[in-house]
Formats: sequence, C-alpha cells, structure tokens
Amino acid sequence: MACAPVDPDCDAARGLIAELDAALAAICGDSGAQSFDANDVRGPRSVFLVANDMSGVAVGCGALRPLEGDVAEVKRMYARPGSGAGVRLLGELERRALQFGYREVWLETRKVNGRAVAFYERHGYRVIPNYGKYVGREDAVCLGKVL
Repeated sequence: MACAPVDPDCDAARGLIAELDAALAAICGDSGAQSFDANDVRGPRSVFLVANDMSGVAVGCGALRPLEGDVAEVKRMYARPGSGAGVRLLGELERRALQFGYREVWLETRKVNGRAVAFYERHGYRVIPNYGKYVGREDAVCLGKVL
C-alpha cells in the first residue's frame, strides 16, 4: 500500500470523501463535511494523502492541517472497510507531522462512532478536552497523541 499527497479536489480524493460522508451520515446523522475546508490542507505544514492498494485503487484518505503552534489536526480520515489503509494512513500522517515540526496530533470524532474511537485509542490516542468549535458539544469526543 502506498500513500501519496494529492489535491483534495482530485477524483480519487473526492470519491473517498463522498464514501466517508455517507458512512458518517449513517453512523452519526451528519456527514461532517462542513468541518472540512480543502484550502486548510493546501498550505504550509499540511497535506492531504490518498492510500492506494497494490493494484493502484484508492482505498483511503486523510489530511493534516495546522491547528495551533506545534499541534496538527487530522481531518477526513477514512479507510475503505477491509482495506487495511487506516493504519498505514495514520502512520504516514504522524510521520509527516513530525517532519512539519508538530509535537502533537489532535482530532475529533463523534462519541457514537465507537469503531473510530477504538481505532485511535489502539494507536496511542487518548481523550483530551474538547477544543475549538467542539467545546461544549456533548456528541463530540476529541483525541490527541504526543508524537
């Protein structure tokens, strides 16, 4: 499996984001699309990655954007079920975060999305106080990891 930076408006990224939106709408009742601005992952210290399987099929995506100081935020993380792309993408996002000079990575998901929460916890993320627009949102859970 290979992860490569792409523009979030490319066909592969759009297709994966549409799959993510549909999955989140089914799980949470909200796609989360309004929380993503493609321009946030086009600037310095940011990246949008697509994971391709051995046959070149796009099976996952994830983005990293500056949040505050030495903290980056993971956005639009998605792996097609059964693809194994999630672990590879998360590792590559963390590697790039270190290259960009970040010391921590934060993210938000919905509490009801137990599969995602468990995935991040298995990979060293811990619940942190809700930040930014998630403060006071009972449906949101924020997770962070010191790199």
